[in-house]
Amino acid sequence: MRTLIFMGDSRERLQAFPEDARRAMGRQLLRVQSGLDPLDWKPMKTIGAGVREVRVKTGGEFRAFYVAQIGNAVYVLHAFQKKTQKTAATDIALGQRRYKQIGE
Repeated sequence: MRTLIFMGDSRERLQAFPEDARRAMGRQLLRVQSGLDPLDWKPMKTIGAGVREVRVKTGGEFRAFYVAQIGNAVYVLHAFQKKTQKTAATDIALGQRRYKQIGE
């Protein structure tokens, strides 16, 4: 099983999700740790190579950016609640900054 590494405040943001969303996201991240794909995801090439977005729909839209192709770890770059159809530029920029931190 891969190690789960939370970048910046991503753990605290995930813990602030409503209970149903937090549990659902936890199950999806466990799938990723086990080498499986989340049930609902999409690639986020705008953030970086290999970055994916886990999508959880439970009483709202909740997302987490992660990358699992670096070593034996899953890096959770950012977790947030999505309130519009398009991902906010601030969320994308934060994901990009944290992705660059992994390479340093």
